[in-house]
Amino acid sequence: MAEAEAWADRSRVRRWAYEFLWFGLKQGWACLFGGAMLVLIVGTHLLWPDQAPMSRYDFLVVGALAIQAAMLALKLESWEEARVIFLFHIAGTVMELFKTAHGSWLYPEDSVLRIGMVPLFSGFMYAAVGSYIARVQRIFHIRVRRWPPLWATWALAAAIYVNFFAHHWLVDVRLALFAATAVLFGRGWFYFTADRVRRRMPLLLGFFLVALFIWLAENLATFGRAWAYPGQADGWEMVGVDKLGSWFLLMIISIVLVSIVHRPEPEPFAEPGA
Repeated sequence: MAEAEAWADRSRVRRWAYEFLWFGLKQGWACLFGGAMLVLIVGTHLLWPDQAPMSRYDFLVVGALAIQAAMLALKLESWEEARVIFLFHIAGTVMELFKTAHGSWLYPEDSVLRIGMVPLFSGFMYAAVGSYIARVQRIFHIRVRRWPPLWATWALAAAIYVNFFAHHWLVDVRLALFAATAVLFGRGWFYFTADRVRRRMPLLLGFFLVALFIWLAENLATFGRAWAYPGQADGWEMVGVDKLGSWFLLMIISIVLVSIVHRPEPEPFAEPGA
């Protein structure tokens, strides 16, 4: 490690490259749950035998449980974090039941382990987002400045969640929710450490980048037929970029849920006014 750091310190370009490498490695480590789920989804889509005694979707449930158990056993997640991540299962499954009933997307394969039209592995995909948020805060030692009051974040998250359902009958107010998010978080900053230097990033930019990453993962998951949107019924096509907005709003819900066990901590060494 010391030799690598000495090599990196010989020029500015090397330092930036070395730090970017660590940033990518740590992000990958934070995405362990979601990455393992994607490997299962795409791998079984490509390799699952037609005459298997178990359906692929049911195998994904068993695989997701095994991943979660391993992360707890290896202390990669705490039991407190796991309890909060379980809330993602509940909130996500409720949304899945509603959205599939209204034709927003569908699960094209048969399975036994399901509730209605929703296979039980779907809740783990929401849990993967919660796992990432909890782990990334620890791995990057994330602290914040100008974080809005907790009551305001809870109110916003509740409004976002209700709108995911209510827009089927009432006016879709997501533009107002985007505006409220900008007002609440627009002046805030994340502080994090990828290598040795403390860096900062606007909160809204951080939310957007995570939403972008989830959108890319969603494209892999739909390629693996984990689920399918109406336009993908006859064959895979990329998920529309309009879904980025939905994932961005879901990020707010996710951050608020994780704040139950990881309350946003202020950055003690931030420059004045930041």
